[in-house]
Amino acid sequence: MRISGVNTYLVRPRWGFVEIQTDEGIVGWGEAVLEGHASTVAACVEEMSDYLIGADPMKIEDIWTVLYRAGFYRGGGVLMSAIAGIDQALWDIKGKHFQTPVYELMGGSCRDRMRVYSWVGGDRPTDVGAAAKERMDAGFTAVKMNATEELQMIDSYEKIDQVLERVGAIRDACGKYFGIAIDFHGRVHKPMAKILAKKLEEYDPMFLEEPVLCEHMENFKEIAACCNIPIATGERLFTKYDFKRLFEAGGVDIIQPDLSHAGGITEVKKIAAMAEAHDVALAPHCPLGPIALASCLQVDATSYNAVIQEQSMGIHYNVGKTVLDYVKNKEDFEFIDGYVKLPVKPGIGVEVNRELVLEESVCPHKWKNPVWRHKDGSVAEW
Repeated sequence: MRISGVNTYLVRPRWGFVEIQTDEGIVGWGEAVLEGHASTVAACVEEMSDYLIGADPMKIEDIWTVLYRAGFYRGGGVLMSAIAGIDQALWDIKGKHFQTPVYELMGGSCRDRMRVYSWVGGDRPTDVGAAAKERMDAGFTAVKMNATEELQMIDSYEKIDQVLERVGAIRDACGKYFGIAIDFHGRVHKPMAKILAKKLEEYDPMFLEEPVLCEHMENFKEIAACCNIPIATGERLFTKYDFKRLFEAGGVDIIQPDLSHAGGITEVKKIAAMAEAHDVALAPHCPLGPIALASCLQVDATSYNAVIQEQSMGIHYNVGKTVLDYVKNKEDFEFIDGYVKLPVKPGIGVEVNRELVLEESVCPHKWKNPVWRHKDGSVAEW
């Protein structure tokens, strides 16, 4: 079997799909995208296709290594996202060839289902108490919310109180044991992060995500010392070498590699094993589409330290189209009591609605995140 074609598609709301065709008629799908830079990643996949046409798609490790090492320059969001989508598609082909889910090719599953959480509140969180109660009534056992709007390096205690009020509203609405994940989204700098971490302790959050950006990973240990809340990060790290430095810095309890940014199934499976060796939990980042989610579940299935999975059904980013619009086997993505069963179809586990993908790609999206500014006019982290 040989690779005969590579196609890329930009589809709403903000995703990029890659389709790899073979001369035996088996087609693999991956999700190659970096939010806000989808066209750049698609162009990168097309550049990499020179290495793919004519190659044996079963030799995933060799192809991955060629794409990563033979191009001389390596790492970073664009290159690793392109590799990620290609890698997912190759695993999809391999699973379909052997007529089995991908996780069966990686040693089989160590669980039957995976806990998932839902998003509430949007970019500027509001009405989170009622929204969280709605998710709880739908069967979810945990939600995630953005903690703050824009926050300067040193900001007001009024904004701190607003965060506490929102988190308190969820705790009041959903009870003591409902999971609350609080995403700082890189909007918070160390001085305010330490204050927030300490004050949020009373609400028993499930974790604090990106209390500071990973370029300041040496500060995680200091922030962790301010509270007894698990610290999570990793969506903006792209290789096992990035995570090696994170583990060496210490202070992090949960890693969140993104299966569409951090080199795909091949690389994230290795990152997950590194985390297990450091007694660190895995909760893959996935505010994306169905192929990315299914890829996450393949790694979750085989990773003992996987604890909970992000998914984007109902997330505020999904405007115009949503996850299940592109899926024909919708029944395989049903959430029951806050869990989803492992994929059952051969390959990644998604029967892609190719007709809709082709229709959507006629007018490619140009999604960009908003540019925020502080009251003084300086640029704020979004």
